[in-house]
Amino acid sequence: MEKENNIFLSPVELNDKGERLDKFLSGKLGFSRAEIQRLIKGGYVFSDDESVVDNAYKVKLGDSFEIEIPPLKEAEPKPENIDLDIVYEDDDLIVVNKSAGMVVHQGAGVYDGTLVNALLYHCGDSLSGIGGVKRPGIVHRIDKETSGLLVVAKNDATHIGLAEQFEKHSIERTYYAFVYGLPNPLKGTIEGNIGRSRFDRKKMAIVKTGGKEAVTHYEVIQAFGTYAALVKCRLETGRTHQIRVHLSSKGHHLIGDKVYDASSNAILKVPVDIREYVKTYKRQALHAKTLGFIHPKTGEHLFFESDLPQDLQELEKRLMA
Repeated sequence: MEKENNIFLSPVELNDKGERLDKFLSGKLGFSRAEIQRLIKGGYVFSDDESVVDNAYKVKLGDSFEIEIPPLKEAEPKPENIDLDIVYEDDDLIVVNKSAGMVVHQGAGVYDGTLVNALLYHCGDSLSGIGGVKRPGIVHRIDKETSGLLVVAKNDATHIGLAEQFEKHSIERTYYAFVYGLPNPLKGTIEGNIGRSRFDRKKMAIVKTGGKEAVTHYEVIQAFGTYAALVKCRLETGRTHQIRVHLSSKGHHLIGDKVYDASSNAILKVPVDIREYVKTYKRQALHAKTLGFIHPKTGEHLFFESDLPQDLQELEKRLMA
């Protein structure tokens, strides 16, 4: 197993249930307990894309873990003069409208051009340190190819206050997704714990045991015949790839999603004159449209909305033709 690559472990099985996390990982990977503890403390061990910081955590049946093996010396992100679409900013936080294609923070093989690089240039040293060297101020993430709204903390008190709201699922978040097919019913709720897929460790999936609770409320905003639809999704929880996993579990894969891709049958239902355009769409058609939360310092309710970016507007026009 090459240490420079991320390592994905299969879900915890019955015979490992209840074992300390550091001991469990040490046994599975062949690393020393001390090395594992350093990785955990450094924020390199993730469960469902959330960093794990407790060495003594007792692993549960179905838990799955990803270990990011860091370079010999952790690369500290450098400020870069990258344009940001700033929706709101004060002394405590900043709300940005992230463009598709931008990674939120450094990861394996990605050391520059990230949102963090841009924020360091814009904010200087005022970002919260809770996220660590690679993730200053980052409270939540959206995928590289997903566009839309994201809030970043400028100080630790704000970071803690926002993180508590995410943990309590009180953050208001809606996404717009363009999917294959027409969901039936047109409005509903999708529930199903999400964990690492047993068949493809780079994918998430609805799992029967373990995983984390995930709830997505959806509503069809616009139907394009029966071959595609624009769906509004409201997240009650925020798991890795939640919308993509939940909608694809119902047979409604996101247009442009190369990971959770649609079947050929779904594509064949798209009219011939736009089929190739839709089939080769450059990114998953997903946009974080609204974001609402209580300002941790002032107690004010803040709510923001972002228009669909140009590429999604073009996709909408093509689907309507």
